[in-house]
Amino acid sequence: MGATENERVVRICLPEVILEGNLAVKEGQPVVVFAHDSGSSRHSPRNRFVAHALHEAGIGTLLFDLLTEEEDMDYERRLDIGLLTVRLEKVTRWLKQQPGGLMAKIGYFGASTGAAAALKAAADLTKDIGAVVSRGGRPDLAGDALGRVEAPTLLTVGGLDDTTIQLNREAYRMMRGIKELKIVPGATHLLEEPGTLEEVARLAVTWFRKYLASPSSIIPTFLKSDKNKLR
Repeated sequence: MGATENERVVRICLPEVILEGNLAVKEGQPVVVFAHDSGSSRHSPRNRFVAHALHEAGIGTLLFDLLTEEEDMDYERRLDIGLLTVRLEKVTRWLKQQPGGLMAKIGYFGASTGAAAALKAAADLTKDIGAVVSRGGRPDLAGDALGRVEAPTLLTVGGLDDTTIQLNREAYRMMRGIKELKIVPGATHLLEEPGTLEEVARLAVTWFRKYLASPSSIIPTFLKSDKNKLR
């Protein structure tokens, strides 16, 4: 997926580092912040595919790099859930400070280890986060924070990803708020099979429409077509 018409590159200046991101939001829209998996970036084609679906449904997005290029070369930093959580929380506060940001409804979309950071951040920023979606995530890595998550949370896992399914089921049992676990039939961890990423995007759009945006917003037409596969 290419750049969205109103998408712009932003530099998020934190006390300890400057992170780069892609912000696409119109006035009055809710915003979904993406927390990608280790070793990935804001240019991830899978996350951009989901972001495009959200744009079509009238929901803004912020995709940003949790780590700088130099930091990302350190494998231990990629797996430092505490660091990733702190970064996500600081970026969320930055977003709230942008024009119109204080009124915006915010959601998190986390992938793999990024899902754990999203859930921990949602537990800490209870009043700010309206919904969370995990794609093939590791919510179990959020530990005790799972019991403090109040935001409605959707966990999506590939039906052929047995290990991740079990880890998600364990995390699901620890969660107390509104929650749902969806198994995508015929999908492996990376959702490389035809139609599986579209299904995750459809589930994410439906979830965020329900808890962040108006339920009357339109479901993107391209999600209804089997012709639009991730290349």
